[in-house]
Amino acid sequence: MPSRLLPHKHPHTFGQEKQKPGEKRTLLVIVITVTMMAIEITAGTVFGSMALLADGLHMASHSAALAITAFAYIYARKNAANPKFSFGTGKVNALAGFTGALLLAGFALMMAWESIERLLNPVEIQFNWAIGVAVVGLVVNGASMLILGDHHHGHDHHHGDEHSHDHHEHEDHNLRSAYLHVMADALTSVTAIFALLAAKYFGWIWMDPIMGIVGSILVANWSIGLTRSSSHTLLDYQAPSKATDALRQAIESESEKVADLHLWSIGPGIYSAMLTIVAEEPASPEMYKARIPHELGIVHATVEVHPLD
Repeated sequence: MPSRLLPHKHPHTFGQEKQKPGEKRTLLVIVITVTMMAIEITAGTVFGSMALLADGLHMASHSAALAITAFAYIYARKNAANPKFSFGTGKVNALAGFTGALLLAGFALMMAWESIERLLNPVEIQFNWAIGVAVVGLVVNGASMLILGDHHHGHDHHHGDEHSHDHHEHEDHNLRSAYLHVMADALTSVTAIFALLAAKYFGWIWMDPIMGIVGSILVANWSIGLTRSSSHTLLDYQAPSKATDALRQAIESESEKVADLHLWSIGPGIYSAMLTIVAEEPASPEMYKARIPHELGIVHATVEVHPLD
C-alpha cells in the first residue's frame, strides 16, 4: 500500500528554496544604512537638530528591521524543504513583514515623543552642518530605495478593500517592509531639510520638531497598511473574491458544483486551495485539479468529491 501512495507525493518547497531577488539587495542596503546611521546620530547630537537626530535614530531602527528582512530570506531558503513546515516557508516572508510593521509603529512613536520634547525644550542648531548631513542622508536613502527596487509597492493605494487585498496578496511583504523602512528614512531626511531651512532663513525653530511629528504620523500610517496586509497572510485570510470566483467558474458545470471552497496565500503570489465538489457523475480529483487555471498561482490543492444525493 505505501508504494502506491509514493507517486502522489510531491515537494512542498513551492520555489522558496531559491534565492529571492530582494535578499542580496537587502544585504547591500544594510551596509549602506548602518554607515549613514552612525554619521547622522553623531551629527544630530553634535549639531542639535531633532529632525537630523530622528533621521539617524530611524536608521538605527531600520538597520535592525533590515537585518530581520535578511534573516527571513535566508531562513526561508534554508528551511524550504523542512517537513515541519506544512506548506513551505512562504509565510516566513509575511512574518518578517509583520515584525517590520511593528518596528515602524514603535519608531513612529519614538519620533513623536522626541519631537514633542524638543518642541517644549528647544536646543541650539548648527544649521549648515545639519543641513549638509541631512542632504547626504537623503541621497543615501534614495540610492537604497533604487537598490531595493520595490517601485510599485511603496505606498498603500486603497482603491477599495478588494483591490487593495488583491494587490497585497501578490507582493513580497518582507521586501515591502525593507522598502518602507528606507522610505521612512528618506521622509525624515526630506522633513529635516525643510525644517532646517525654514529655521535658518525664517527663524522658525519650532518647524524642526513639528516636521518630526508630521513624519511620525506618515510612518505610523505606513505601519498600519503593512500590518494589515501581512496579517492577512498570517491568518489565512480568504483570497479576494476575484480569485475565488475564477476558481469556482473553472471547476463548475451544469452538473458539478463547488459546495465548499477555501483559497488562501501561503507565500508571495502563491496559494493553497481546498475544494469540496458535488457532482451527478463525479470525476476524479485529478481531473478537477487539471481545470484549475495556472494564472491563479495555486501550488497546492486538495479536492474532495461527493456524488449528488
